[in-house]
Amino acid sequence: MANTYPRIDLTRGTGPQGHRARMRARVLNTGASTLADYEILEMLLFAGVPRKDTKPLAKGLIGHFGSLVEVFRAPTQALRAAGLKDDAIRVLRLPGVAAERLASSEQRERPTLGNWDQLVTYLDQALEGGISGQLRLLYLDNRNRLLADETAPDADTPTERNRAIAIRALALHATALIGFYVRPTERPADLSQAARQLDFAMRPLSITLHDVLITGEGPPSSMRQGGLL
Repeated sequence: MANTYPRIDLTRGTGPQGHRARMRARVLNTGASTLADYEILEMLLFAGVPRKDTKPLAKGLIGHFGSLVEVFRAPTQALRAAGLKDDAIRVLRLPGVAAERLASSEQRERPTLGNWDQLVTYLDQALEGGISGQLRLLYLDNRNRLLADETAPDADTPTERNRAIAIRALALHATALIGFYVRPTERPADLSQAARQLDFAMRPLSITLHDVLITGEGPPSSMRQGGLL
């Protein structure tokens, strides 16, 4: 009869390799957000310190430099003086680079529209494909970062349209709106009335209508600055 051998469960092993397997399983099962700062550093050091328990090293580095972020920011010579080899130091350079690139990508994808110059710069690009008569809506988060740029929903009445805008804003977790008309044909008084109705509809939801702009051949004009909103 052939010998059979039980499958080895590495997650129950002892020593550094068994501990590393348990840490990796924990991240997969419960998410990396459950890790303490020293555990994040400990796992990063797996790649630079292949056959050693990295928990004491991670705790020692955070204790020496003061925080996880300060470990990432520490000069190479300081990390060497703390006992790290070059392979481990190279690993610790990656999170900072990744964070910068993520932030840069987010800024490109979600521009901040917190002042007039930023808004006008954005509209210069947005209006290139704009269709005359459109009402476009910019949905913003609590930092005035753009969540979505969309044409106002079609509806039979202003009330129905404002309700649809409110539903969309809530779905996006928007806290503010900016509207802009693309070369409108309506009278300013009619545009003003529609803007005031939208403003009124958003208030119970704590969604701020920053402004509604009218665009034409020249620079956009602000209905709020013009006293129309």
